[in-house]
Amino acid sequence: MFCPNCGNERVSDATIYCNRCGFLLTGTAELIANGGVSPTALATTHTNAISPRKRGLKQGLFIFLLTFLVVPIVSILTVAIGAQPFAVAISAIALFMGGLLRMVYALMFESGEPGGATLEQKGAALVQQMIAKQNAAALPESRMAPAQDFMAPQRGDWRDTTDLEPSSVTESTTRLLSNQEKE
Repeated sequence: MFCPNCGNERVSDATIYCNRCGFLLTGTAELIANGGVSPTALATTHTNAISPRKRGLKQGLFIFLLTFLVVPIVSILTVAIGAQPFAVAISAIALFMGGLLRMVYALMFESGEPGGATLEQKGAALVQQMIAKQNAAALPESRMAPAQDFMAPQRGDWRDTTDLEPSSVTESTTRLLSNQEKE
């Protein structure tokens, strides 16, 4: 197995830290064995979760039953202020039909498995997987200067060394010695 942080090969499964970067490796073997999902999260997801279908049915029933609370309150308020009963009719139709439609939607389109994803969530997860595969297959970003940035060598006389800076130590020593001999 390799360190997920630096890529260094792990010597034995008994080590808990990477010997190169110091990354904590205690749960990586379990994550790899479970396909990237921690065993504790996997256990809690299936035991406590209710299915999206059941949740949708509960929400629809709550909205439907809310009709029997909201409509009488709205009708009392419209009688008290002497208004037309349009608000009563609108609230009765909206809550009654909204609750029924929510239950129908839950039965038709939502998953019955605990922790199951809806169609939208499955589609979003599929798009994320495709993006991750596309990014994994791509080459890393270039870190070097392109070839066009380099200059071609200048044409000149290869024997001419006067333009070299700084001059070599032997040349300056030779000049110094020749100056001393002349004196």
